[in-house]
Amino acid sequence: MKHFFLTKIRLSTYFWILFFVFLALSVALPGYKFDPGALTLFSVNSFLYGFYIAPILGAQKSRIEELHRIIRAESNALFSLVLHFKKLPKLERNKLQSMVSLYIHVKLHRKTATAGEKEYEELISYCIDYKGESSQQIEKTLDALIANQQNRTNFGMQADNKVFANEWQIMAILFSITLGFILFINITGAPILHVVRALLCTGLTMLILILIKLNTLTHKKAKQMWTPLKKLVDTNFYRID
Repeated sequence: MKHFFLTKIRLSTYFWILFFVFLALSVALPGYKFDPGALTLFSVNSFLYGFYIAPILGAQKSRIEELHRIIRAESNALFSLVLHFKKLPKLERNKLQSMVSLYIHVKLHRKTATAGEKEYEELISYCIDYKGESSQQIEKTLDALIANQQNRTNFGMQADNKVFANEWQIMAILFSITLGFILFINITGAPILHVVRALLCTGLTMLILILIKLNTLTHKKAKQMWTPLKKLVDTNFYRID
């Protein structure tokens, strides 16, 4: 899965970059003394920003947890499938296991909802077209492949369950207004308040960056969901994790 290269930068790196950028802006930008009406707008906007982004962040975290569950379920299904191959003659066993391995490698390489579609269809076609002596065992393999298709369907549904464009637009508006108020509000107290302002701006921006990473499945938590499949091929189908 290809993503904008900025999503590959670690969040900890972003934190320090943003902190020093906002610290410089806090010192350099002129401050304004807002009237009570403007401060009321700022309060309302800040509340709406937090109220709006919180459930979206929660939904994306739940989405990744569900993807973890789905991939583990498919890994268990493939593990059981390969164990079932032990009952087949060596030629059929090696052929089917290599096809399953290819399917997993393609899925791990592309990491998209449709990854491995062709390879999975070839597995099913092989079982349907099989005319050898192990027809009964191959038929059970076909049943297992069809049953696992539910996991593949669920994965596709969750992978495509992203933040909508209109939601990004609303968050961008609320975020920009909140950030603008914080950066331009007049600070006349101790210099440490510039550090506090920089930290506040950094925290607000980090929420957006975390949401972007969750949405594009480039967050560390999202990357870990592939571990069962990786372990499966790394151990030659002896272990899942």
